[in-house]
Amino acid sequence: MIKTKIVLIITILITQFTFSQKKSRADRFFEKGDYINAAEHYEEELNQEGYTKSILENIATSYYNTFQFKQAYRYLKVLTSGKFYGKDKAYDNGYNFMMYQVLSALGEYEKSIEYLSLYKTNNAVRDFSTSDAISTIEDFKLKDDDYTITSASFNSESSEFGAIKQGDTVYFASDRQAYSPLDKKYKWTHRPFLDIYTVKVDQDNNPVSEIEKISKEINSKLHEGNFCFTADGNTMYISKSNSEKGKKKFDSIKNNSVHLYKAIKIDGKWTTPEKLDFNDVNYSVVHPSLSADDSKLYFSSNMPGGYGDFDIYVVDVNLDGTYGSPTNLGPSINTENREQFPFISREGNLFFSSNGHLGLGMMDIFVSELGGLITPINLGAPINSSYDDFSMTYYNDTDGFFASNRNKVGDDIYTFSQIGDIFPKEYRARFEVRDYASDNYIANADAILYNNDNEKIYESQLDSIAAFDLKLFPGRYNFKASAEGYKTRTKPLVAKEKEEEVYVIYLDRVGKKDEITTTEDNNSNNSRNTSSSNNTERTKIDESSTERKKEEITKTKLRETLLADKDGPPVIEKNGKLYFKMPPIYFDYDKWNIRADSKKVLDKLALKLERYKTVYIKISSHTDSRGTDSYNQVLSTKRAESTRNYLALVGYVNARRMKFIGFGESQPLIDCDNKACTEDDHQTNRRSEFEIVKF
Repeated sequence: MIKTKIVLIITILITQFTFSQKKSRADRFFEKGDYINAAEHYEEELNQEGYTKSILENIATSYYNTFQFKQAYRYLKVLTSGKFYGKDKAYDNGYNFMMYQVLSALGEYEKSIEYLSLYKTNNAVRDFSTSDAISTIEDFKLKDDDYTITSASFNSESSEFGAIKQGDTVYFASDRQAYSPLDKKYKWTHRPFLDIYTVKVDQDNNPVSEIEKISKEINSKLHEGNFCFTADGNTMYISKSNSEKGKKKFDSIKNNSVHLYKAIKIDGKWTTPEKLDFNDVNYSVVHPSLSADDSKLYFSSNMPGGYGDFDIYVVDVNLDGTYGSPTNLGPSINTENREQFPFISREGNLFFSSNGHLGLGMMDIFVSELGGLITPINLGAPINSSYDDFSMTYYNDTDGFFASNRNKVGDDIYTFSQIGDIFPKEYRARFEVRDYASDNYIANADAILYNNDNEKIYESQLDSIAAFDLKLFPGRYNFKASAEGYKTRTKPLVAKEKEEEVYVIYLDRVGKKDEITTTEDNNSNNSRNTSSSNNTERTKIDESSTERKKEEITKTKLRETLLADKDGPPVIEKNGKLYFKMPPIYFDYDKWNIRADSKKVLDKLALKLERYKTVYIKISSHTDSRGTDSYNQVLSTKRAESTRNYLALVGYVNARRMKFIGFGESQPLIDCDNKACTEDDHQTNRRSEFEIVKF
């Protein structure tokens, strides 16, 4: 009997050992959510075992979860192309969505949409248009900025997010410091668990006190994340790790969810947070936000019955301290993917973050007029980037905070000021048709304005004042004009969010070459027939020839002077043409605003153009190859135009001396279609050129 037991125990131990061998060390890290160590050990396994599907899936997920997108793309590309061992080349559709997110983060949005289309098709979505999606993203990028942003001065090397301002105090979440020296670190980030901090600030949100933890009653050894306050500041709703008596509570598959808690301030001190009664051990309830009158509590949850991963819900907050049943905000707001970080403004508008609605990459911030829960509007740049942008809050009508990981692996808080209208409205714009040489109106010009769908929204023959006014929504349009004796031209433009903006199309006259032919004939008969009128014409021709020679001498001298003058941007000759040799005019990726470092360069050019008032220039702008041809064409034109406008408005250079043209990606210095270009290569292609076309 004893012998039988010993054999049985040995058999069980051998079975357990054999079973444990099926899970590698990398797998065990992965299951615990330690993606940093998991990725490191999966790299070792790949070197030993080659490309197996399970390892590719897990290593790609590990890099994705730790925001190492280039590494994630490397393995997702192998996975989604089926270049791994085994006959079964199928993989989970979720990796197509992950590929879409990763490529978006890397700035390759045109390629990313192909994977989003594949993901949608596999989810039986039939009405998804790749071209419409690309056009929508490009509209996000090309719209005028509605916000200005600045990195908050109280950021650190650690993560900070979820900032809320009350009076002169800012509250935020951060993993900058452990709760106590002996506390464990969070496996996912290898950083301390999140706590809530406070700091007093001045009117510019600069700290005027030490940054401190809010309270030991609020903070624990586990996570305290997003939170909100009632209007009087005496009640606080907090996202906290689900725990009881300091111990984590797990569901049936060992997940520790995050729940909502409430704490009350009594005599200036916070009470111990208590769980809200609609929490459940089997799912998370996070990211609270209250309506202005404190009657409704909004939050995000992955509870059953939603539309996807995390959805946004609302509950009534009753006067007796109880709560209604959670109500899903519906399919206009929620998608099959992730919606989180709701915030309700004083006007009742819902701001939230999503990776399910079309955006610039990863999580973007959207807004919806809550009364109707209409289709959300992407806030665009600079609020949104190709990385995660989230936890937006206002503390007055125009100013607030949001968080982003656009500059590092961890999150940073940014302050913002709203300077534009975030909801679409019509603006009155003026359209003019003018002569390029004289800048005068072209009488009786024909004008047509098309919208982005190539539909005519205006058509007329103009009178002596070749202009018309029209109310229209911001967006892309094509302005076409023609007139007798002029070349017809169509100008693509992006209408701005601005009243009384003027859009001018300049037409060139149809050119006619004046040919003067002189014949020297020694025939005596011809000489005898030469009249006095011919002698007069000969005199005019001689005078004209003399003037041309004088002009050529003057031009030759000016050309030599320009080439010799090294004060300011030098002039160089290239392929028989003259150019100002300029340092690079830098633009932020996907933007056309003149950066501060480039303003100094243009200031020097303006001074030199002031000295040479007969010099006319052509500003040519080029983009890199990322993005569609049409988008890059518009972007380069806007960059060239903003360069011209800066020289005219700030440098006081006569605008008629400057042409501008955008070439998009059509004339690269480095061919990125046939090689993997570096960021330096893309920067080389992203350039402006200043050609002297007349002097």
